[in-house]
Amino acid sequence: MTTSDALLFNPATYDPHWFDAETRRLLKATVEWFETKGKNQLLADDRDAVWVADFLEFVGREKLFATFLTPAAHADGDPNRRWDTARNAALSEILGFYGLSYWYAEQVTILGLGPIWQSANESATRRAAADLADGQVMAFALSEQSHGADIYNTDLVLTPTAPGSADAEAGILFRANGEKYYIGNGNVASMVSVFSRRADLDGAEGYVWFAADSRHDAYELRGNVVHGQMYVSTFRLVDYPVRAEDILHTGPEAFSAALNTVNVGKFNLCHGGIGMVEHAFHEAITHADNRILYGEPVTRFPHVRGNFIDAYSRIAAMKLFSDRAVDYFRSASLEDRRYLLFNPMTKSKVTSEAEVVTTLLLDVLAAKGFEKNTYFAQVARLISTLPRLEGTVHVNVGQILKFMPNYLFEPQDYPEVGTRLDAADDEFFWRQGPARGAAKVRFADWAPVYDKHADVANVARFTEQARALRTLLATAAPEETQRTDLDFMLTVGHLFSLVVYGQLILEQAAITGLDGDVLDQIFDFQIRDFNAHATTLYGKSSATAAQREWAVAALRAPVADEARAERMWQRVASYNGAYAMRP
Repeated sequence: MTTSDALLFNPATYDPHWFDAETRRLLKATVEWFETKGKNQLLADDRDAVWVADFLEFVGREKLFATFLTPAAHADGDPNRRWDTARNAALSEILGFYGLSYWYAEQVTILGLGPIWQSANESATRRAAADLADGQVMAFALSEQSHGADIYNTDLVLTPTAPGSADAEAGILFRANGEKYYIGNGNVASMVSVFSRRADLDGAEGYVWFAADSRHDAYELRGNVVHGQMYVSTFRLVDYPVRAEDILHTGPEAFSAALNTVNVGKFNLCHGGIGMVEHAFHEAITHADNRILYGEPVTRFPHVRGNFIDAYSRIAAMKLFSDRAVDYFRSASLEDRRYLLFNPMTKSKVTSEAEVVTTLLLDVLAAKGFEKNTYFAQVARLISTLPRLEGTVHVNVGQILKFMPNYLFEPQDYPEVGTRLDAADDEFFWRQGPARGAAKVRFADWAPVYDKHADVANVARFTEQARALRTLLATAAPEETQRTDLDFMLTVGHLFSLVVYGQLILEQAAITGLDGDVLDQIFDFQIRDFNAHATTLYGKSSATAAQREWAVAALRAPVADEARAERMWQRVASYNGAYAMRP
């Protein structure tokens, strides 16, 4: 078969007609740049760890990052430049589809811009806008080798200059000394947002974000800490001069700027991962459906078909959740901060699902999945990085748990959030306010969303499990010692994540008119995943008798439907030969 459905990204048929003309042009130009480069060169550059300089030349020539990553407030009147999460997500998916290294160059530019666009320093924001227009990229220097991304500790120190000294006369406020580690784009970034502390102040009052230039003589590039196309640098500042025009944030505001930047930046991981597994899926189905084993196509084996159907439905769920999360991001305000839950969900849940999909496909491809002439081999090698960037899954599930009581038990009314594909600037990202109060965020009632789809067999069955989770927390909630046991609470967090995941999937399914077979199949795996986490809870040594009793009672079998499974297989098989990258 050579005609696929339209749910997965296919460069051969891609036409993002829902965007404005310039956005469509740039997205399609990006696809064409990669297709012209060709698969052979793309894979050779990956194998040889070639820095993505040619891609950045394209970015500069087309002003791609300047157009997509400059907020309207700093766009000097250019109507095409804005921060538009919907089109940024589309670009992340495309870049992930062709290679994580290309996505990473954009990702760390987004992070580097976070403290800048939140800053009131007009000199710095003007410089950033001009540099983007000139084709430059940015970097985000928070983490250190000893402390990781621990915001409370940093060994990069600013020493104030002495009044009346030559430095003071030259307008130098501080000299910066120290190292940063695991800093993407740190080899070329024109502006590196650096987190530091003042030597003369204690605690949060001493925090400072400032902008450094990787081309400055006092900026010592120590090397790339990984082997690959991505340049994940370590660098040292040696008496680096910091002037007023370099200061982005100070004191507690600097702490909030760090967390708010991560809120913006880590959202892009989900769409990057989606692009990666979409390309892997195209390769996998085309290979497997044409491979003859024991006189039959490999895809005649029931377990192979099952893996493909599961992989397809999981990719569909990833896209549905992430696309709907875009709407909540773009509609966010100080009065509606539901995005603070959906953000770590995209980070932890969606990227973890990308790993699951890759394993399902690799179990079919076996040795073929490691061959150097496949894009799949790159995905298999790199997909595990996404759940572990911008905070681990454990950190993000820990954040998700903060929202659980209000989400499950204390709903409040909100205006309906519509689909947000309009050409608007998402300026709220740069005024998110203090990074606190997550436990106070309220949500619309999730149960009616599920009830609207009660006619879908597996949605109805999973709804029973979702309500069972609420029963667990009402009748056999984690005891005090369990609440301080992160290992135990992470299991509860995974159960809760499935309920949130299902809500946005259902909302987006209704918006897009998703085929009922696909929706039913998605909740087939939702039920199985809930069962797995409930079983894990049952096996915890610290679980109480009541909690174990609940775990057994919460188990459900998905509703089987052979006719649906056959229709799903035909949908999956339609991707055989639908896309292959140009050689």
